[in-house]
Amino acid sequence: MNPEINKMEIVEPTAIRAWTEGRTIYIELTDSRIIGFPADRFKLLSKATDDQIKEVKIRLNGFALRWESLDEDITVPGIVAGNFQLPISTIQGIDESNLDPSH
Repeated sequence: MNPEINKMEIVEPTAIRAWTEGRTIYIELTDSRIIGFPADRFKLLSKATDDQIKEVKIRLNGFALRWESLDEDITVPGIVAGNFQLPISTIQGIDESNLDPSH
């Protein structure tokens, strides 16, 4: 069996654009997906002002988001995988019991 034939290259999508709407951060990926997440799911961003959150920049060839004034970096693969620092219950007005399909 030829290992070259079965070798499949997995390419992680990277961010090509980042923006905010209120306290939600959006990224557009190289595979055309758009993903949004609440800033309040990350410790430093949850304490940041709306103006500070707007300062998001794409770094490392699209593999990271950077907030210079906050000294905060978040990886794009982590966002895509849903690896957040804080549970959804930390966001004001969210009742987690409504999110569980077993209820």
